[in-house]
Amino acid sequence: MRVPHPPDHGLFQFLRAAVQVHQRFVSGALSRAESPIYVIGNPSADLDSIVSALVYSYFANNRVPCDNPRPHVPVINLEKVPAGPELRRLRPEFAKALWLSGCPGTGRDTTEKTLEVDENSLFRDHFLTVADFATHLKQEGVSGVEHRLHADSVLVDWNALPIRSTDRQPGHGSLVGLSMVEFNVLGCIDHHTDERFLPTIAPTQPYLVEPTGSCTSHVVNILETMGLWERPEKQDSDPKGGELSSSFEITDEQMARLAVAPILIDTANLSAKDKVTEFDTAAYDFLLPKTNQSLARSSWDPNTFYMQVNESKQNSLELLTVDEILDRDYKEWAEKTSQQTDTPSPIQIGICSMVKSIPWIVRKAGGPKPFLQSLQTFATNRKLDIVVVMTAFSSAKDGQFSRELLVCALNNQHAVDALQTFLSEAGSRLGLEEWSSLDGDDFAQDIKDTWVNSAEDSPWIRIWTQTNVAQSRKQVAPLIRGAVASL
Repeated sequence: MRVPHPPDHGLFQFLRAAVQVHQRFVSGALSRAESPIYVIGNPSADLDSIVSALVYSYFANNRVPCDNPRPHVPVINLEKVPAGPELRRLRPEFAKALWLSGCPGTGRDTTEKTLEVDENSLFRDHFLTVADFATHLKQEGVSGVEHRLHADSVLVDWNALPIRSTDRQPGHGSLVGLSMVEFNVLGCIDHHTDERFLPTIAPTQPYLVEPTGSCTSHVVNILETMGLWERPEKQDSDPKGGELSSSFEITDEQMARLAVAPILIDTANLSAKDKVTEFDTAAYDFLLPKTNQSLARSSWDPNTFYMQVNESKQNSLELLTVDEILDRDYKEWAEKTSQQTDTPSPIQIGICSMVKSIPWIVRKAGGPKPFLQSLQTFATNRKLDIVVVMTAFSSAKDGQFSRELLVCALNNQHAVDALQTFLSEAGSRLGLEEWSSLDGDDFAQDIKDTWVNSAEDSPWIRIWTQTNVAQSRKQVAPLIRGAVASL
């Protein structure tokens, strides 16, 4: 069956229409057959997750499944952040990538103040977060399990919903902050460990769960495989007849540039040999010719683009509170031990990743003790037994890419046992060494005195320098979860 012709509208025209379709669905104006497929990124809502959802939704919209095309609506998985100024403040690198890719209404002569106002309006009117979704349902009187809404979804950049359906049916569950909606997962594109949640995926829907540097790489490759996004040499004419319009070329160029952003960010401009896979290089090779195909645009340089987006990401934490920094790139898991009789409830694990050093966030908090209090409050509010902070930054001493690992167990001996097991089993693999500050000496001794030499009645906390910098959260999380499961 032939795939419908390529989109003939711009990204923001699609996004506005997607929000309108969503609003009609929650109001009850659409039947289940007419309902949209929600494309949902993971709860960290980083650049890769957001762009994966946007790019797949744009090209799949009213084209997938091929036997019964349906609208697709991208969802930014932030349960407490509505679209608008707060979304822009919390994800400035996403705003930067949009603008540099050709965000409408942001020409070269636009002032910074005008740009901010324009982008705030664009974010509010064109994007849908989990918080917005919940607000819309409340406005429609949908609340509680007795009025539960059922919707279809595709997961990108993760492969399991956090709240599983009561009957444990594969692929059925809900989002944190949106428990009144039960999603039925139709497809999945991801690069993390398989959580064994997914149902059997129909051949008309996307399915790929395989490690790679960026999930967006998988999205791009799958779109090409499905015939939804073609190489420039195959796009010379419209299937309906005639030449493709210059507006199509501009939009195609914009989408290619946007898709390049997370691929470059997540692979350090394709230089991180431990992260880059053939999926990333294939996607980049597919996208690069598209980024300069429009004669209406000036030459575009991917290296400059990477540096500008990366700088925005590096500086983004300056705008946030300590709690927002911990929550910005955060994921959590509930892991059962092998001794269920001793631990009736799963161990709750949360891992925070950030692009600044431990001394940096300690300085921002006002010292080691205030930071530890903030970390404990963060963990308590999320009912965590284990909280982990992973840092990735350039050392102030020699400019080398560096990592630190901080682990903390809160009032749970099983959590302490799990972290000790993790240390004995994974310490050498991760290259964990005695911590020393790689980002200035202020607070360094205080950190050691407060944490390394903490009193017995304090939370169990350890901090190391992680010399195997190739091991990111994608590798560390399974090690900690495995240590819990082994108890």
